Amino acid sequence: MARQRKGRAVSGWLVVDKPAGITSTAVVNKVKWAFQAQKAGHAGTLDPAATGVLAVALGEATKTVPYITDALKCYRFRVRFGAATTTDDAEGTTLATSDMRPTDAQITAALPAFRGEIQQVPPQFSAVKIDGERAYDLAREGETVDIAARPLWVESLEMLGRPDADHSDFEMVCGKGGYVRAIARDLGAMLGCLGHVAWLRRTWSGPFDAEAGITMDEIDRLARSPALDAHLRPLEQGLADLPECRATPEGAARLRNGNPGLVLSSDAQYGDPAWASFDGRALAVGIYRAGELHPSRVFAD
Repeated sequence: MARQRKGRAVSGWLVVDKPAGITSTAVVNKVKWAFQAQKAGHAGTLDPAATGVLAVALGEATKTVPYITDALKCYRFRVRFGAATTTDDAEGTTLATSDMRPTDAQITAALPAFRGEIQQVPPQFSAVKIDGERAYDLAREGETVDIAARPLWVESLEMLGRPDADHSDFEMVCGKGGYVRAIARDLGAMLGCLGHVAWLRRTWSGPFDAEAGITMDEIDRLARSPALDAHLRPLEQGLADLPECRATPEGAARLRNGNPGLVLSSDAQYGDPAWASFDGRALAVGIYRAGELHPSRVFAD
């Protein structure tokens, strides 16, 4: 007999406006406790010092996490010029300093090198695995490891302002796997003045916006009450960037059993990721092929 999960079979998304000083895992654990949920996960880690949108999936919504993780995300951040740190942010120990400060024109001229398809080396303090171990665990032990460069799509990167000679504020929209700390580090190196992130905020992630998020204080105050349930968003919001296909009654029956099902009224092209709905509810997500959805994940009723 299958082991029954403890907790409520609650499904949906909770958009949290994460404060600084807490890990993404701690946020997920708090949300799971507050909803007494059977299952929870998040779509894209934020560093403990970072703030902003952290989308937490509950129950069946966890099956849509990859589509938020792969979506574009927007970050606002401040770069502190004149110092490189072990963590590439203000939390780390200073490695080197420089008295040089770039002009606005020099900063603007450097930004195109960080747009489009770029190659980025993650920070030493990152979750990248090296021979089965997390890079941040090796870094805490004093090891410096070679981390291979990874491709990153940067949709846009703009300077928003210059509070003083030591700092510049930026906004970046990028794809999956981007490290803002690496952008600050590499920008400082390119300008010859060194640099690191002073503060960082993720303003939106896919369809979710930080300004509409719930705070940790509110989660504590409303925990285990219907008032907190009212903040839960349907799992379909996690699929907002994919084409929707409406299943026929026969197609819906096949999709519920994990088989390809006939779908109608789709903007999807052959081979596109898409999701199928019936009577306004998500049935499955998968690949669209010639009038059928071939499911990779099926949602429980």
